[in-house]
Amino acid sequence: MPYDHSPSPVAPTASSRLWTAGASGGVAILVMAVLAVMKPELAGWLAAGAVAVALATWLVNRAPATLADEAEFEAGAAVDLGPDAALLGDAFEALDDPILIISGGEADDIAGRRIALANAAARDLFKLGGTGGGLLVSVIREPRVLEAVDEALFDDFGAEVDYVGGGAQERHWRAFVRPLPTREKSAWGGGALALLALRDETDVRRMEKMRVDFLANASHELRTPLASLSGFIETLKGHAKDDPKARDKFLDIMAVQADRMRRLVADLLSLSRIELNEHIVPLGRVELSRAAADVVDAVSVISRERQVTIRADLDVGGVSVSGDRDEIAQVIQNLVDNALKYSSPGGQIEIAIERNRSLDEAMAARMPEGNRLSLATPDREAGQRYAVVTVRDHGPGMAREHLPRLTERFYRVEGQKSGERQGTGLGLAIVRHIIIRHRGGLTVDSAPGQGAIFAACFPQAPDRRDGEPSNGAA
Repeated sequence: MPYDHSPSPVAPTASSRLWTAGASGGVAILVMAVLAVMKPELAGWLAAGAVAVALATWLVNRAPATLADEAEFEAGAAVDLGPDAALLGDAFEALDDPILIISGGEADDIAGRRIALANAAARDLFKLGGTGGGLLVSVIREPRVLEAVDEALFDDFGAEVDYVGGGAQERHWRAFVRPLPTREKSAWGGGALALLALRDETDVRRMEKMRVDFLANASHELRTPLASLSGFIETLKGHAKDDPKARDKFLDIMAVQADRMRRLVADLLSLSRIELNEHIVPLGRVELSRAAADVVDAVSVISRERQVTIRADLDVGGVSVSGDRDEIAQVIQNLVDNALKYSSPGGQIEIAIERNRSLDEAMAARMPEGNRLSLATPDREAGQRYAVVTVRDHGPGMAREHLPRLTERFYRVEGQKSGERQGTGLGLAIVRHIIIRHRGGLTVDSAPGQGAIFAACFPQAPDRRDGEPSNGAA
């Protein structure tokens, strides 16, 4: 016979509610088993979601263990659910995905949706204190997610929506919203409740974007050198094969084009790897002055060939920053390479390091007569200090309209020559993505005829030494 959804005239007993919670857990286990057979790649997330619903159902119903507890529960007294409840609470806290339980309030009061409960992952993501609390719209402003929550609360309808989180590091989320069965008098004053579970799909989206971008960029940028190589090969197979002078000239050009393709592929792969891990904060402690000194040593041969002097002011008392040493060195290397390309023979490049700067000081203008633009700005964190490395050249400089596009892939300022040492057009794009991954900042100051100053700031690591000055540059 069909199941009767009408309310029972008899209030559910404690044992019936315990059975319901246990059944929810059993259903979750059954779902996991079925999914593992039918679609293994989805089983992990959906099974976790089923467990989350079962746990949330238990938590919001808070079924008393005995009939004696029933009266205490109705009177509003705290009920000890025993070790099983503690275990379920620990499981809810241990879930890797952020889980929120939302209370509905009045249907026509959008601002009344409150966070009734949040697990540790959600509290960490949204910077919530205690067990959660607060208005839902204060942490999630995506209209599609809020609409899905309302549908779950008042229409008893589940939904799945995508949204992009804010902040300096873009993160893609899949939001799963489900209505929760609740007793008439819940621990949060009664009313509708819904479960909001978030799945981080940033890696999946980045991998897909990396694949598409790599194919698009590689096919576009490799077309010219490949056409050049094909043309010279045809020439060498024809009338030039018996001309040693022409043959040597064409082979030299072919070697240059092949080297260009090698560097292009290497930079594209490097950029793709960095973008893929952009949302993961690198661990480590890097001595910034030492990394900069290694870069200066590495480019010394090229700078002598170009007759460009590098003046480095790096003695800052061993300032350390949080991050990956190879990537930070790559930032400095790319900025110095860029300065070398646009410096004339007899020119000079200045490299300096500042320490213990606030965010405003780190991102401040450094060329009063020039134009300044922020190319990457970190999220503001209270008390965070920054170390800054600046690279200045005295080349042709740039007009303001060019500054916003400097970190675009393959962008070049029209009418400027970069000398004999050609780049791939990816150097500043790589710099920006590394700095974003390190939660740092990047600014440029420039003006026609005044050269350019690039400043890259990184979060300063806690100083291990005593007696260190609290402010100022070393």
